[in-house]
Amino acid sequence: MSVSENNMTDDEDFMELALLLAFPRKKKMFLERPNHFTKWRDEQFFNRFRLSKNTVYFILDHIKERIASPTNRNNAVTPEQKLLITLRYYATGSFLTVCGDFVGVHKSTASQIIRLVSHELALLRPTFINFPSTSAEIDSVRQKFYNVSKFPKCVGAIDCTHVRIISPGGLDSEIYRNRKGYFSINVQTICDADLRIQNIVATFPGSNHDSTIFNYSSIRGKFERGEMKDSILVGDSGYALKTFLMTPFLNPTGDGQNTYNEAQIRTRNAVERSYGVWKKRFPVLAVGINVKLESVESIIVATAVLHNIACYFGEETPRVTHQLEQVIDLSTFSTRGTVDNVNEYGTLQRNKLVRYFESL
Repeated sequence: MSVSENNMTDDEDFMELALLLAFPRKKKMFLERPNHFTKWRDEQFFNRFRLSKNTVYFILDHIKERIASPTNRNNAVTPEQKLLITLRYYATGSFLTVCGDFVGVHKSTASQIIRLVSHELALLRPTFINFPSTSAEIDSVRQKFYNVSKFPKCVGAIDCTHVRIISPGGLDSEIYRNRKGYFSINVQTICDADLRIQNIVATFPGSNHDSTIFNYSSIRGKFERGEMKDSILVGDSGYALKTFLMTPFLNPTGDGQNTYNEAQIRTRNAVERSYGVWKKRFPVLAVGINVKLESVESIIVATAVLHNIACYFGEETPRVTHQLEQVIDLSTFSTRGTVDNVNEYGTLQRNKLVRYFESL
């Protein structure tokens, strides 16, 4: 190497050293990641994550391996922390930055984690959201509904509720605007007398009518093919009267029709109550899901799975503020108007029930 080349190398090394001294590299900072399982007492933990510690551990056992990071390098987020970030988001509907700070990760990391965990929770749907299929299951569900108000053969209460979302953007965004004026997904569920969700459809934009969603749902085909035998659903006047879907009389006359309506409404009330409990447990459903549309369905189904698990463990309904209670009420509005209820075979079936109630 010549003298000039050697001097050039020394000059480059000197310049690099000078730059490092003038502009030192920032030390990589790691936010504090508290252990929320030990930090909070049971009641405090429940208030922050809407589920008890035991229930969270149960959920973690089902998804831990699928949400774990490949390695522990670079201070990797643990499965426990990932689940708690997601539950915190469901419990508050806060900005992702706030949820990330709560567990000690950046906003972008929180977004990726919520998307991953929601997807894996939604995949638990076949395990925790099931419509009764065996004779024993059907009989059990029907008996519990019968105990409410002596409504016979009822295997489920059906309705829809709106889950607020941000504007999806694009040319089709307006189809997500519901009649209340905000963007939403119109979610159809069928629940049992214990408020557990037996079936859920979470793909239709907010402008869709409840009866439209039911007409396209697979559960309708199950009844039309006779797979549920003589079992029936109960719904409000937003649904068409069918042999397997009983709706109320709009203008009841006589004791039989009035008694039928009273029993039908009390039985149907289970699904309306389930929406209140579901949204109190996970206020993000009422406050608004502020992530991209492709993740919204996973979040809705994931919270439905968690709701059923909470029902299974007998979890309390979380307390909410008066302001949040009003927001929840606004998001569970009823369908405007009614659909054509004239159906010959459905009318015959409903009249049989009227005669049954007259005989009580």
